[in-house]
Amino acid sequence: MKSQPPNDFLGLVRDGLYSLVSNVILLESPGGGYAFRFGIEKTSSFQHFPEGVKAALKTLYVDYFYRRQDDFWQREAMEKLPALKAATQMLICGEDLGMVPGCVPDVMKELGILSLEIQRMPKAAGATFFHPKDAPYLSVVTPSTHDMSTLRGWWEEDRALTQRFYNEILQRSGEAPYFCEDWVNKILLEQHFHSPSLWAIFQLQDLLGMDATLRRKNPHDERINIPANPKHYWRYRVHIGLEDLMKAEGFNPDLRDGG
Repeated sequence: MKSQPPNDFLGLVRDGLYSLVSNVILLESPGGGYAFRFGIEKTSSFQHFPEGVKAALKTLYVDYFYRRQDDFWQREAMEKLPALKAATQMLICGEDLGMVPGCVPDVMKELGILSLEIQRMPKAAGATFFHPKDAPYLSVVTPSTHDMSTLRGWWEEDRALTQRFYNEILQRSGEAPYFCEDWVNKILLEQHFHSPSLWAIFQLQDLLGMDATLRRKNPHDERINIPANPKHYWRYRVHIGLEDLMKAEGFNPDLRDGG
């Protein structure tokens, strides 16, 4: 009787087949014609094209996703969003991150919808970081969301990026600390505390990161969701009771005073 192949081998075969299936640039439309898949530059097919072909494809790609359909999305937005606004008295914030049509900023401004500004997800072309001091008034600033690593987790993800952030945004010379020390965490939050943005909203994990005696030992235990991992959703649980947190004499006054 033949032995079964190890699970790690089967996993490699599965991932390889997935890669082959997804290694396409254009998807055939049921109604005829073709449409671009998202992220063509990440496929090996795209990487093997001559530079001239790459440039031409990227121009068509950008036009397809970000320009050609702008008028359509704007008309749809101005028809649907005012009705949604009228249905509630809540202040509305738009998650205008990642791949968004070019009309989005103008539509949000016209309707008074707050934008979402995240320091490590800048919207300016070519920028690596965003500084909270540059946030518009009609916005919400936050250092992280439930679908991202916390400040402490992000600090350890990419050493080169962290070093650049330490020198450029924190304007500190020398080598950046390997871990996001409590004083570093505090400086990052202070930038958000003093932002001109209408709202600054924080995850509890990022706030607790200012206090070495309260925060978790392992920053990776603070992560709420990993979108790419279906087994890691809403995993975070607060490790401190509310009664004990109310007694944290060093943490609470510091937070109350805005850092």
